[in-house]
Amino acid sequence: MLTEDKKGLDFRFDCKPDFGFITVNIPSGEKIKVEASAMATMDTNIEMHTKMKGGFGRIFSGESLFINEFEAKNGAGDIQIAPGAPGDVEHVYLENESIYLQNSAFVASAMSVEVETKFQGLTKGFFSGESLFLIKCSGTGDLWFNSYGGIIEIDVEDGYVVDTGHIVAFTEGLDYNISKVGGYKSLFFSGEGFVCRFSGKGKVWIQTRKVGPFTSWIHPYRPVKSKS
Repeated sequence: MLTEDKKGLDFRFDCKPDFGFITVNIPSGEKIKVEASAMATMDTNIEMHTKMKGGFGRIFSGESLFINEFEAKNGAGDIQIAPGAPGDVEHVYLENESIYLQNSAFVASAMSVEVETKFQGLTKGFFSGESLFLIKCSGTGDLWFNSYGGIIEIDVEDGYVVDTGHIVAFTEGLDYNISKVGGYKSLFFSGEGFVCRFSGKGKVWIQTRKVGPFTSWIHPYRPVKSKS
């Protein structure tokens, strides 16, 4: 049975925090938008339509160019959504506000939420070691996003420092700058890289793992063809 939220659509989370899975109940005649390839199962009365979104920004951000819209016909229906990354899922209900997501974090939203790709700027993008683009979600309605690893929500009152690879999302009221943790020796030999220094008041969602160290960890175990 779905857990009813005070605002927005009824939904349920399963398998948190390791392999988060989302079930959303779509009322009859209503739609939600879901990132391409994220639909796992759905009731037979739900119809899917594929729309092109975001233009060239989505190409350069590494996202899919397409978002699927799912509509419940002749009665309400459930859709199950499985994000691509092995990790947690989270929900926020936007009330005429905006949240910025890392380029791979968007999973689904209400139709009333505008989802667009935003250029960070060359300085912030290049020196963060992450994507040059963020996803801006704004308006009023449900928003679901995912992470690699677990998600922790942090209230920022004045300032906070987060490794760029651990950022999942942050609210629009926060400003940020990219900088090194220490000097250049620390950058190359400490295992640490660039950090994001947030200032102002708002929320930051971080992920408990990041992809780069994991790929380095599995690299020695990769299959290698014999030279014979």
